[in-house]
Parts: sequence; structure tokens; C-alpha cells
Amino acid sequence: MSTSVQKIAIAEVNSLSLAQTFSIAEAKSAFPYFCQINNDELLIDSKLPCNVAEVATLDKVAELNAQENIALVVFDTITVETFIELTKHCQLTVSAINAINLRNQQTSIRFEVSVADLSQARAALAGFTLANNIEAALLENAPKLAQPGLLVMDMDSTTIEIECIDEIAALAGVGEEVAEVTELAMQGKLDFAQSLHQRVATLKDAPESILAAVAKDIPLMPGLKPLIKVLKENNWKVAIASGGFTYFSEHLKSMLDLDRTFANQLEIIDGKLTGKVLGDVVDAQAKADSLAILSEQYGIAHNQTVAMGDGANDLVMMAAAYLGVAYHAKPIVLEQADTSISHVGLDCMLHWLA
Repeated sequence: MSTSVQKIAIAEVNSLSLAQTFSIAEAKSAFPYFCQINNDELLIDSKLPCNVAEVATLDKVAELNAQENIALVVFDTITVETFIELTKHCQLTVSAINAINLRNQQTSIRFEVSVADLSQARAALAGFTLANNIEAALLENAPKLAQPGLLVMDMDSTTIEIECIDEIAALAGVGEEVAEVTELAMQGKLDFAQSLHQRVATLKDAPESILAAVAKDIPLMPGLKPLIKVLKENNWKVAIASGGFTYFSEHLKSMLDLDRTFANQLEIIDGKLTGKVLGDVVDAQAKADSLAILSEQYGIAHNQTVAMGDGANDLVMMAAAYLGVAYHAKPIVLEQADTSISHVGLDCMLHWLA
């Protein structure tokens, strides 16, 4: 039995974006749409409106590979040429378009793909997105935005643009010394707890007022507020688990209506820092434990959990979550994360969710 499809010559649309190639605004909800890359042509379901195409008939259309449920998510601004290069570089076989999502004023397309080795393909994709200044994700049964979920984020250099301890140290006159230790800890070259005690010790006798000075104009990461707003509208819980300090995490909790925060408490006596941390250090394992605690407390299924961070101290937490997202991350984190965001704001994560 012959099937009607649209045939698009890739050479004719190479420089066009996916948005210019497909009439995305006219796409109906009759997903999935058949989609296949065949030599020099894109073969598209006849039901999907296209701007540059000729209708053809095929004797056989490949069956959609719905069982694997691996999605390649790209934004509609990507060019056809870059999209084709991406699929080749990551050795992906495209079989369908499963969804087109308009979220936070951006449009993403979810292509159903098959791949021989998902881990290798993800590593290849991370390198490709960095080199080509784009965002894309390879996701297997991704958490669903429309179902209750849990997002646990790192704080310093993830939800905010700074490392608070470095800013405190700069005001205390020991900035260069502390920043060097912070960077080594972020890269995983120093034990986190040891490095934290080492850095906090340099702050002994610094006035408490420097904490307020840092918190006053704390710079939020781009996309943080829209991300939290949309997640909350969809009954998600949002928390911070940080190797930083409660002074700042609680400030953010109040500012952003977060559900919970976990962080380290600086000892302050008579208005001065003592150079000590009270209680157990919130290290990599404690961050992972916080995700488990909140999942149980709020009754969130594991396949609806996401963890996001940028440093080596976030890896255990990211591995404990169903989906680990590296945000503007160190190389060691990019290598191990399920997916990443390297160029744009935090709200990009909304498009990684199904």
C-alpha cells in the first residue's frame, strides 16, 4: 500500500531554520509525524505542513520506533544543515517528530530517534553543542512537565551567577587565596569538605555585615525566575542543595518561594565570623540525600526527579536523580551528565521535559 509523504531536498533548505522549513505554527496535535533523513532528502509526514516540499508516494514507510522512546530535542531556530550534521555526528536515526512545544516564548521540536549507544551519543552531542553554540538534548523517557515533579539545584554558579564564598572572601581581603581553592574543588581536584573548612577558616574575624552586602544584590542566573514559575504552575517542587551557606540559600528561598533548601551554616559570634562551619558539611552525598528526602516527603516518583549543577560536588546528586542536567558546567560534569545547558538560561530546562 502506497503512503503519501512530503519530500524536501536538503540542498534547497540547508540554510533555512527548522521553523522556516516546517510550518510549525500550523502543526496539529496528530503526533507522531513520520520523519526520515534519506540520502539528500527529508521525508516528512504529509500531515505536517511544510513550506518547501513536493508530495510523493512511498511503497513502505518505516515503522515508528516507539518502544525505545529516545528523544532528540532541538530548538526551531537551528538550521537544517546543522540539524543534519548533528544527527550524523551522534549517529542518530530519525524516525518521527513526537512533539512541538512552545514554552516560555521558545519553540522546541522533539524528534524520535534510535541510537546504538546512548552514552556515546550523549558525549558526542555535548561536544557538538559546545562547538556549534546551540542547545540540544538526547533524552530517554524524560520527566513530564505536566506531572508533579522535583527539581533540586545547586546554588553557587547555578541558580546565582556568583560563588558566594569567593565574594565574601574578596570583601574580607582574602579573595585570591579562596578563589583558587574554590576552582580546584569545583574541578574535583580537592575533597570538598576539606576545601570548605580551609576556605572558611580564612574568614575568621570578618564582620557579619559582609554577608548582607553580598546578599543585597545577589545576581540571579538568567532564566531562573521563569523556570520556577512554570514548574510551580505544573505542581513541581523546587529546592536548593548547596555546599554554600544558609545565609544565602534562605535568602533565595524567601525571594523565590522555594520549597526547601539545604546548605552549610557559618558560625557567627558577636557579629563576627569565627572561621567555622556548624554541624555536618553539606557535601556531595548530602546533596544526593536531600533529593531522596524530598522525593519521599512530597511523594514524587523517581522518574519525575531532576538535579542540576555545575561542579564535581553535584555529580552524586545528579546521578541520584532520574535526569541530571549540567548547567554551564566544568568538563568533568559535562562528561557524566545526562544532558546539559551550556549557552542559554536555566529556563531551557523546560524544553528537556516531555
